[in-house]
Amino acid sequence: MAYLAGRMLIAVEAGAPNNGRSEETTARVKHATVRGRRHPYVSAQAARRWIRDGMVEQGSVPSPVTRVGKAQGKAQKANTAADPIRYADDDLFGYMRAGAKKDDSATTLRDSPFMLGTLMSVAPVYPTEDFGVMSRGVSEPVLHGHEFYTADLAAPFLLDLPRIGTFTLPNTDGVGRPNYLTSEQALQVAEAAAFGATATTFRDQPAVRLPIEERKRRAALLLESLAHLSGGAKQALHYGDRVPSLIVMVPFKGGINPLAHVIDGDEATGLRVRGDVLRKELAAWEGEWEAPVRIGWRPGFRDDLREDFEKECAQELADQTVVIDHPRAVLRGLAAEMRTTALDAWFEDPAR
Repeated sequence: MAYLAGRMLIAVEAGAPNNGRSEETTARVKHATVRGRRHPYVSAQAARRWIRDGMVEQGSVPSPVTRVGKAQGKAQKANTAADPIRYADDDLFGYMRAGAKKDDSATTLRDSPFMLGTLMSVAPVYPTEDFGVMSRGVSEPVLHGHEFYTADLAAPFLLDLPRIGTFTLPNTDGVGRPNYLTSEQALQVAEAAAFGATATTFRDQPAVRLPIEERKRRAALLLESLAHLSGGAKQALHYGDRVPSLIVMVPFKGGINPLAHVIDGDEATGLRVRGDVLRKELAAWEGEWEAPVRIGWRPGFRDDLREDFEKECAQELADQTVVIDHPRAVLRGLAAEMRTTALDAWFEDPAR
């Protein structure tokens, strides 16, 4: 299996974890309008930041970021070191270094092996506007406001495991560029070799690849960061637990996500977890996935829906085609498996 496909859900209770642009003195939350109704969301950029920060909390050294342009009177840019050999976050999350066209550097240097969709409310929600007054020690109170909401936010994700720690070298026509090392970096293969990298061919492109142990470590680090996810705006006022209340993962041969409709919204209950959809998708993609489907479901979160789901998938649960545990246990358990040799095959493209 080459991909880990998933869908995760974060329950926001009276929170505002991702703000949009403020209007006068009121901070607005981000929302999308779907069929005329408002769906608050957390952008993928924000959630990826939370995950990156979680990796750092676990000891991963972040790629340094530099901000340039303003002092030179040019367009402002913020770049990481763009060194995926040295920094795991540059490898897992990709980067774009925009530069002068004459240098041919206005190119996405690396697509992200970890893809994450927008955490969108599964049901329409209309945020509440909280009115505030700062009157402490001032003669004229300062008025302010902000929006917050309660909603279940769901997003798909996909982790391209063979591409972790694998960097193509572009040919003279530029083929292979989306994941490439620059010419300068390619000339530093000696340095890459110091990290254990070896030359290989990846998806018909010449490439440099880090040792399997390092590639597995990076994938495990990402899952462990999801297991204790935290972050977001307005924590002083709303705090809020960001560990996924629900997460579904399945190893898959291709870059397809069969879980898109397993978690969605419902007019009556607000949220649906579709065991019937999961069973039909797995049947439709027979031979393309590997058991078990790993489900993390936090105790106490929508017990009514969990009871229905477990009834619908009773046979799959009995034969362990589908397994359910706490999200933290599921994510950390899979990370631990990745650190052994048990799942090494996942880090190579499957034979077709």
